[in-house]
This record gives sequence, C-alpha cells and structure tokens, in this order.
Amino acid sequence: MEDVVLSANTTTTDPSASQAEAQSDHRLAQEIEQLGGRLKAARQSVGQVIFGQQEVVDQTLITLLCGGHALLIGVPGLAKTRLVESLGTVFGLEERRVQCTPDLMPSDILGSEVLEETEEGKRAFRFIPGPIFSQLLMADEINRASPRTQSALLQAMQERKVTVAGHGHSLPEPFHVLATQNPLEQEGTYPLPEAQLDRFLLQIDVGYPDIDAERQMLVATTGAQDSKAENVLTTQQLMEAQQLVRRVPVGESVVEAILQLVRQGRPETSSIPEVPEQVAWGPGPRASQALMLAVRARALMEGRFAPSVDDVLELAHPILRHRMALTFAARAEGQLLDALIDRLCQPLQ
Repeated sequence: MEDVVLSANTTTTDPSASQAEAQSDHRLAQEIEQLGGRLKAARQSVGQVIFGQQEVVDQTLITLLCGGHALLIGVPGLAKTRLVESLGTVFGLEERRVQCTPDLMPSDILGSEVLEETEEGKRAFRFIPGPIFSQLLMADEINRASPRTQSALLQAMQERKVTVAGHGHSLPEPFHVLATQNPLEQEGTYPLPEAQLDRFLLQIDVGYPDIDAERQMLVATTGAQDSKAENVLTTQQLMEAQQLVRRVPVGESVVEAILQLVRQGRPETSSIPEVPEQVAWGPGPRASQALMLAVRARALMEGRFAPSVDDVLELAHPILRHRMALTFAARAEGQLLDALIDRLCQPLQ
C-alpha cells in the first residue's frame, strides 16, 4: 500500500511550470467533481435496499475506493450479505460468496489441479479456479474457517495472486474481500491472526438500525415487490476512481495527525500513560497507510478536494480497532478498546 504524499501548498518560480500545475489542478478538480456525482448516485442506489446503515455503507464504499478489504462485524440479520451483493451490482463487479465452516479446505477457496488425459493418452494437470477468482469475494463468517483455510487468503489479500502447487495465478482486477463475522457465538470459531486482521483496511461494526429505518425496512421488504440496487459505475470507472484517490493532495497537518495518532497507540512510542499500561500491541505502519488512503476517499465522497483532520478522527476507530489489542489485565479491569482510541484522538480535537 505504498503512497505518495502530495502537499497542498507547492510553490514554483517558473511561469510555464506554474501554468502547467494550474491546469493539472483544474483537471484534478473536474475529475473529483465527476466522481463525487457518481458516488452520490452509488450511495442512493445502495440506500434503496440497505436502510439505516449509512455509516456502514459509507465505510464500505471507502474500502472499495481505496482498493482494500473490509471486515464487517455484526449480529445476524443486519443485511451484511445483502450489502455485499448490492455493492457488486452497483459497481458491476463479479461477486462470489464462500460460506466458511470448520471443514472448509483451502482448495475450496483457491481452486485445485486435476489430472486429465488427452485423446492421445497424454496426461497433464489442469487448474480449476476457485471462488477467490472474482472481483468481490464475500467470506461469510470467516472466523468459522480453520486457521489453515484462513491463511489461504493472506497472499491473495496482500499480493493479489495465489500459489497452487507451486504455480502463481493472478487474481482479477480489482480484487476485494468483504468478510463477515458474528460477535455473539464464539463456540467452534477460530480467532483471526493478527497478520490477517492487519490486511483488512477497515473493521466495520454493524449495529441495529434506528426505529425510523426499521419501519422503512419493514414496509419495503415485506411487500409484493422487493427493491434492488442498480448499476451505477463500471469496473473500469471504479479502478480509475481508485487511482484518483491516490492523487488527492494531503496537507502537512493531516499527515502529522495521522503519524501522531498511530504512534501514540504504540506502547514503545506513546506519551499517553494509559497506553503502555493497557496495550499489548499497537498499530503498525499499515495503519498509517490505511488512514492516508481512507481520509482521501472520505474527502472525495463528500465532494471535498482535500482531507482534513476531522477525517482522521472519523476513521480512527475502524482503522485502529482491529490493529490494537488490550492486555489481559486491562480486559480484566473492564477497559474497552474504543475508549482508549477516544483517548488517542483527544489531542487532535
């Protein structure tokens, strides 16, 4: 997730260079405005089938704009599966679903090689791709899969390819994993390892809708006709939007806010007394990279040409909550990770 920081305040003494820079900025502004209109239409399309989860929808859209993966955590019945299906329709992505169970094998996700014999009697192996060869993979209840199967996703999520029988196979572009997890029932589940959690751009907590949204959902989903999302963007337009996100300028104050927030969450570098006492391990460099991309995407979704420190504060929880862990003593005392993240955000407010 390599990124280039673009300063919002660049100066030059060459008139021709200044004119070229102004034209480049003008084109960038036009592209941002056009993308903002498309994203507004995408949000409206998803809103036709997902009620009362605007923050969840926005964070999932941010994940796709950044080219990343998301972990959606919520109790059953909160439309997590339907959200993934709707996003596949809105962006024109080839979407597949894998229901994770303890007996699911890596080959059930990646694919396998079979031995075939030709008419001439020659034998050769042929690779049969698994469901991971899609543009939008939903791993439902990912924590029910065994550690061996979970690890099969590590290379795919980071390198956009898989290795089967010593042969590498590239995945389609774009490639996104949206995994779901049930926080209630823990029997027969396997906690995700830290290395895999770190590969998720955001951890999105899905809560219950408010009463007005639930009333709207009751009327819309129990009638004779069920509303569906509509295609708004093409796959090519999504990939162009992902490139545009990386071109959005970021001011020095936002860069410093990101660095301060992430480094204050590490026991080794934090000046906040609670952190060394309560944190077992803190966020790594991927947290800074994820924040840099996510604040740019959030600014684009709101029609702004550059992110602000407020974007950093809004995305601190979904970026950090799966990249930090409390000590056993802190958990025993009833400390909460969200409260600690709030403490990390206080100096930036």
